[in-house]
Amino acid sequence: MEKRSLQELIDTKEPGWLVVQDWLKEATNHYEILPASASKRAEALLDLQVTTRSPMGAIVYETGGILIDHGWLRILGSGHAKLPRSIPEWNLTAQGLELCDVPYVLIADDVIGGFFALDSGALGAPRKVFYLAPESVEWENTDWGYSEFVWFFLTEDLDAFYSLHRWQGWQEEIAAINGDQAIAFYPPLWAEPVLKNGEEQERQRKPDPVVEAYTFALHSAEQLRGVQDGEVIRLEISE
Repeated sequence: MEKRSLQELIDTKEPGWLVVQDWLKEATNHYEILPASASKRAEALLDLQVTTRSPMGAIVYETGGILIDHGWLRILGSGHAKLPRSIPEWNLTAQGLELCDVPYVLIADDVIGGFFALDSGALGAPRKVFYLAPESVEWENTDWGYSEFVWFFLTEDLDAFYSLHRWQGWQEEIAAINGDQAIAFYPPLWAEPVLKNGEEQERQRKPDPVVEAYTFALHSAEQLRGVQDGEVIRLEISE
C-alpha cells in the first residue's frame, strides 16, 4: 500500500489535538506536554500513517510525548530529550519490525516496567489497549480504546491503579529517571519477595534501559509459562 503524504495526514478541518486539549483541561493528574520538533514530528507521523484527526496522530504530531504523574507514565509522541522514543522508533527497537508488520503497537509504558500496546490482532482484541503488567508479565486486555486509555491516565486515581507498587518517596526517585529508562526490581515484581529469617524484605531497585526492561518482561513471560499453575516462585536468604 502506498504511503500517504504529510499533507494527507494532517487534518486541519477536524484536528484531534483540539479533543486532546479538552481532555487536558479536565485532567486531575499532573502532566507535562513535551514539545515536538518540526523534523521529528513529520518523520514520526509519516511512519505512523495515522491522520491528525485521531488522538494518536495528534499526540504524535503535536507533542514529543506526554509525561503523566511526574513521569510515572510515558505516553509516546514524536520524541523529546526527556522521552527519546517516538512510537515508530520504539516499535522498531523493541519489536524489530516496521509498524505495518507489528503484532501490536507499543504506545506507552510506566516507570516500573509495564508496557501498553494497541492490539493489531495478535492479542485477540484488535484496536484495544493491552497492558503487559510487570507483576504477571501477561498481556491483559484493559478493554480501552486509545482515547479511553489517555483519558483514564489523565483523570483517574493512579495511586489506586498502582497501589501495590508505589513506595514512600517515589516521586523524588523517579524524577531522576529518564523516559528511556525503567526501574528494575529484585526480586522482579512477578516473584515473591525475598524472605530473611521469615521477614519480607524490600525489593531492590535500580534504573535500567527501557529496552532491557521490555526484553526481560518477554523472557520472564516465557519462563513463567513453564511453571505449573499454582506453583510459587520464592527466593529466600539467611544470615
